[in-house]
Amino acid sequence: MQYHEVVKGHFLRRPNRFIAHVETADGLQVCHVKNTGRCRELLVPGAVVYLEKATNPARKTAYDLIAVEKGGLLINMDAQAPNHVFQEWAAQGGFLPDVQSIQPEYRYGDSRLDFALTTLSGLHLVEVKGVTLEENGVVRFPDAPTERGVKHIRELERAVREGTEATLFFVIQMCGVDHFSPNDITHPAFGAALREAAAAGVHIRAYDCVVAPDSIAIHRPVPVIL
Repeated sequence: MQYHEVVKGHFLRRPNRFIAHVETADGLQVCHVKNTGRCRELLVPGAVVYLEKATNPARKTAYDLIAVEKGGLLINMDAQAPNHVFQEWAAQGGFLPDVQSIQPEYRYGDSRLDFALTTLSGLHLVEVKGVTLEENGVVRFPDAPTERGVKHIRELERAVREGTEATLFFVIQMCGVDHFSPNDITHPAFGAALREAAAAGVHIRAYDCVVAPDSIAIHRPVPVIL
């Protein structure tokens, strides 16, 4: 996934979930934050961030905040990126070698799952989650309670019980981490649902990404410790 017209800046403040104030070489920019999560450990005053210039000149915000430096890590925090990079990667045969078609936004049960992949052996449902929370090499999801996420896990488990292959795929929006685990402290129900789904046969996968200020691409698998 490629970004265009990326500029570097320093984060100043986040007055609400959608807006950040960033100081760049051209002065103060009021930016759209492409992630409504808390991201408190990322967006700290003085942090180096990267902005993409918006293509619509009529927008109220001229830039989108897409990435941030945290210690030695460059973390993509664009909430739309995980689905984009997964679809690109899956279309190239990275996820499964026999993918015939990819249908985004697939209605299943009471949920709209991210993807339905048609393969030679049948349908394979995939729900994608982006991961930006890291501490000492361990990445976790979620960074805030997510009842919607629990609902998606239950739908994947239901699909498996009805004979359909299903995967919960965590796109780790950084490179070089040690392992992935559910964030039981923040949302115990999510971790419990994840373990139950894995026991029922839902595939749990986590991959890190090669991240640059102007791009992100799925890289390699990361151990999942439940």
